[in-house]
Amino acid sequence: MSAETVSARAETAAPAVWGEGTLAVRRPPRAPSVARTGPAVSEARIGVIVTEPHRTPSPLRRVFASRALRTHFGTVAGVLILTVLLWRMGTGVFLDGLRRIDVPTVLVALGIGAVTTVFSAWRWALVARGLRIRLPFGAAVADYYRALFLNAALPGGILGDVHRAVRHGQSAGDVGRGVRAVVLERTAGQLALAGAGVTVLLVLPSPVMGELRSLAPLVLLAAAGALAVVLALRMNSSRPRPAGRLGKALAEAREGLLSRRNGPGVAVSSVVVLGGYVAMFVVAARVAGSGASVLSLLPIAMLALLAMAVPLNVGGWGPREGVTAWAFGAAGLGASTGLSVAVVYGVLSFVAALPGAVVLVVRWYAAVRADATKTAATTATAATVTATTATAATVTATTATTARVDETAGVSEASASAGAAEAPGAVTTDQTGEAGEAGVTAGPASQVAYSGPVSPVLPESAAFSGPDGFSEVSSEKYAPKESARLARSSFPFSADPREGRPMTPESV
Repeated sequence: MSAETVSARAETAAPAVWGEGTLAVRRPPRAPSVARTGPAVSEARIGVIVTEPHRTPSPLRRVFASRALRTHFGTVAGVLILTVLLWRMGTGVFLDGLRRIDVPTVLVALGIGAVTTVFSAWRWALVARGLRIRLPFGAAVADYYRALFLNAALPGGILGDVHRAVRHGQSAGDVGRGVRAVVLERTAGQLALAGAGVTVLLVLPSPVMGELRSLAPLVLLAAAGALAVVLALRMNSSRPRPAGRLGKALAEAREGLLSRRNGPGVAVSSVVVLGGYVAMFVVAARVAGSGASVLSLLPIAMLALLAMAVPLNVGGWGPREGVTAWAFGAAGLGASTGLSVAVVYGVLSFVAALPGAVVLVVRWYAAVRADATKTAATTATAATVTATTATAATVTATTATTARVDETAGVSEASASAGAAEAPGAVTTDQTGEAGEAGVTAGPASQVAYSGPVSPVLPESAAFSGPDGFSEVSSEKYAPKESARLARSSFPFSADPREGRPMTPESV
């Protein structure tokens, strides 16, 4: 160690001070803090942050990243598909399919739609019951009709289901469970469609049978591997793990779709609904003029229904028409015929959903009536409160008037009593002035006598003795005025004979 280091350490060490039996170390005073007046960030760094050029995304990336495209991508895709079909086949195919629809066809479509809607609503009610959320069957049928109409009338094809889920959750007090009930119900329908569609396409001749048969072993092998992995993980777990969101979702799906109480009903309803869709497709094929057998139309119907499940449509229009035209052309039945069948099917599906418009109008009118009734009730309540307030004010005014009348009557009675006290034979005054303010003597045979001049105001304790010996009430404010008494005593011959005294010179 060098001498410079030792000397530096010795200089920087704090001096030691010996106290009473202890060694205290005196710490050097702390340097005063210096206030910073400059910027918190250096100008160099600010310049780098501000002047650094931002990377401008490419126009294609900006288009795909826009929110409007993500929101309306399905609608745009459906419009593009329909535009291509119209450009390749013309508008004559669409118009020909519309001209073939008659009244009996509309009635058949309404009947098939009623069956499929009722069984779909039953499936929804079963799933909701599995999730422990109340859903009456009648309300389920009405809401399902309304959802079908909104799906057919609005772009995207799923807005009606979204509306159905949210409204049911709000009415039941649990929006999350309401949404999950609709999701599970639609999932059950799609699973039934996928299972039946794959089976039909693998068994019956179809344009995609060869491709499906080549892909089927790979799909089955992947499914078996995934199932084996899941089973191995569940068997090797030594302790139960707390269920997360995925575990809760699987538990709800198992309770709503696969439980002993709901499983059979969900399966039966899904099969009936799928059969109704296929029957509607066969009716559309017959109306469009196709003479193919039901077995030939069944694989094409499955392909069309699977294409409808893709959310790239405008009210259900788009992929269905393209896939049906391609499938009919691949099966040798004519692409134009396939497009006409798809158009008729779309129109019949819309007709089958028209009762939903009636439900929508009735619900809207009921809501308007309820608002009007609520407003009228509020107005009536306000009017009642106003009338009650006015009545209370009237009662108050009447009470005040009655009090004033009573007070006036009391004043009148007091005045009458004072007048009676001044009547002849009631009071005898002596004008000598010696006992005017001395007091009052009452008795059954004596009268009240005042000596001296009459006092202008009588004391409150003074009482006049009546004929019956009881004292009468008197008050100061009802005493005779001084000016009147002085005038009466000073005026010549003012003595009244009725006072019981003779007219003498002393009284003049």
